[in-house]
Amino acid sequence: MPVLTQQELPLSNIARELVGADHDVDVCVIFVDAPPGRGPSLHRHPYAEVLIVQEGRGTFVLGEEEREVGAGEIAIAPAGMPHAFTNTGDGPLRQIDIHLSRTFDTEWL
Repeated sequence: MPVLTQQELPLSNIARELVGADHDVDVCVIFVDAPPGRGPSLHRHPYAEVLIVQEGRGTFVLGEEEREVGAGEIAIAPAGMPHAFTNTGDGPLRQIDIHLSRTFDTEWL
């Protein structure tokens, strides 16, 4: 059984990313660690995404809805739905984002 540490995963601006196709699994996972004021701009995917907030607070946009989300809450972006989030708290926003796809496919809006 392969075992990885998050530190072994490629680093993007605010996250470490596990690409499912690289490990023969059917999901991609992003380990977000966003400082205050940071987060991805509006985008969408041709598959659903599940965003699990572990620590901090953020303002999430899902389609036409905007709401504050915090630790212990889960947001679901259905396939094709525009979404974004920004850390609007005072500390880090840590979350796990699960992309229901073997590879990332993002359209920035």
